[in-house]
Amino acid sequence: MSAYLQAMSISKTFDDVVAVNDVSLMVDEGKSLVLLGPSGCGKTTLLRIIAGLELPDDGRVVVARDVLTGPDLHVPPELRRIGMVFQDWALFPHMDVARNVAFGLTKDEVKSGRVDEALGMVGLAGYGNRYPDELSGGQAQRVALARALAPRPRVMLFDEPFSNLDSELRAQVRIEVSTLLREVGMTSIYVTHDQEEAFLLGDAVAVMRDGRLLQNGTPSEIYSNPATPWVATFVGEANLVVGEAHNGLIATALGALPLSTLVRGTCKAVVRPEHLMVEDGSAGTITAVDFFGHDSSYRVAVDDATYLVRVAAAPRFRPGDKVSISYAGPEVVAFPETAA
Repeated sequence: MSAYLQAMSISKTFDDVVAVNDVSLMVDEGKSLVLLGPSGCGKTTLLRIIAGLELPDDGRVVVARDVLTGPDLHVPPELRRIGMVFQDWALFPHMDVARNVAFGLTKDEVKSGRVDEALGMVGLAGYGNRYPDELSGGQAQRVALARALAPRPRVMLFDEPFSNLDSELRAQVRIEVSTLLREVGMTSIYVTHDQEEAFLLGDAVAVMRDGRLLQNGTPSEIYSNPATPWVATFVGEANLVVGEAHNGLIATALGALPLSTLVRGTCKAVVRPEHLMVEDGSAGTITAVDFFGHDSSYRVAVDDATYLVRVAAAPRFRPGDKVSISYAGPEVVAFPETAA
């Protein structure tokens, strides 16, 4: 059975800049995919191509077996039944909530109760007479979501929709939105540059860089088995530890680490900070300490290298303390020393 949404071999160039380079993605019905990458990596361009707001140079977009973009074919955005929530919410300040939600609906759809239905879905029943400047940031975000849901789309697209909210409200609203979309079985794609947000929202995460798709998988797969050293450091904190790999082990300054990859010779292993332990000793020196409430991190200098260590406790050591560090984790992924 084919995926519900497919973007196949999508490419797009603006002047001499390759924004999207032969990217293919699939999303199953009712599931969420997050496009994760730094600014300028092509994720928003890809989202706009799926929405029909941009024409690709090459490639196809298919939803529920309907070809929306292909050779000599471009279904306009308003006929795709794809909803989109933008970063700035794009509410009309001179319209009340009900008219904002009704924007784009036919008269018959409005009469059928689509506006009240959509507001009820996002927890804003009874807010129809309010204006955008009378809403909190979270309420405005939910109105934008209601407007996108009102036409009963087949797919929802989100272009960094939570970036304008403060951190506490951002966490609350993204949980509300993702829970709602799962409850209604909506197929969705999010764009973000925030790794934590990507892992919270996505059934799958697609990591992009310089217009290319580097890795696509579940959050746990990408974190545990990154495809490149860059992916390893982008999706979370990581120590890239150089050593010599032989017979399933890599010999490093942290000791011999078990390998999950078949590599030999000089390599660099991905060591997550939470898999390191710090104890009294003489091998290294604490150079920095950060306390986050739920855990702490240490920077530990050993010879000419510095390692990040994360512990689920209040700080026990201070800068200048002599310590030893050791590895206590699963098999590690390693790459040839020249891999980027």
